[in-house]
Amino acid sequence: MESQNKNIFYVLMFFAMFAWGVSWVSAKYLSTYINEYELIFLRNILTIISLIPILIYTKKYFKINLKSFGLSLIASVLMILYMKYYFLGLQNGTASLGGTFVTTLIPINTFILMAVFFKKQITTKDIFALFLGVLGVLTMIHIWTFNAEQIFAPQNIYFFLAALLWSLITITSSKSTKVSPIVFSFYMYVISTVLVLLFFVDVKTIAFETFDTLFWFNMFIIAIISTGFATTIYFIGIEKLGAKEVTSFIFLVPFFAI
Repeated sequence: MESQNKNIFYVLMFFAMFAWGVSWVSAKYLSTYINEYELIFLRNILTIISLIPILIYTKKYFKINLKSFGLSLIASVLMILYMKYYFLGLQNGTASLGGTFVTTLIPINTFILMAVFFKKQITTKDIFALFLGVLGVLTMIHIWTFNAEQIFAPQNIYFFLAALLWSLITITSSKSTKVSPIVFSFYMYVISTVLVLLFFVDVKTIAFETFDTLFWFNMFIIAIISTGFATTIYFIGIEKLGAKEVTSFIFLVPFFAI
């Protein structure tokens, strides 16, 4: 990737992490209206609608090979599980601390999994960068103000599982090398929508009449800004920069969330 294009993409990743940070607040608000599966369903529908014109405009269309389709199926299942534990963490855990667990553990988990299962070399520079990222995040949330009971609360296991699952999503998407990341994202959202609709969501029971303007505003942030834009940029980043480099940007998310 050329230096100038790389710098432009770094800026896009910065804004993507900003969008993810804002989405934490929106997801917490939406959790008072709907459950995790209804959130996945509604978010994905809006995201899919937003991606269709992008696919047509960029002439990526909807062509996907069998390997990438299989990987998108795996990523879809992982995404459902990620959203489930992320949602449960928001409802039951210590939100600020748990959210920090997610953003701190995702890069670490990804580095370790890539090293163990795919023989990716981790350099001293990588370890030092991770250490600085972790230290920065913990300092930012004033980790010393939390007691041991809050840090090791059983509910925070949801955030740990969410971080592990997102690392697996990152690695899975990085293996899809012969299809556009936008196309991969599109199929991942379509498949996960179909799965939750078949097994977890009854559209007739969704209380649409209770959804006010603030609900739809936060849903717009989650679906269009956070998922349609930010997550797509993240997957493109995996293709352009590599999984290890892209996950390091996640350390920015708590800063924007706070």
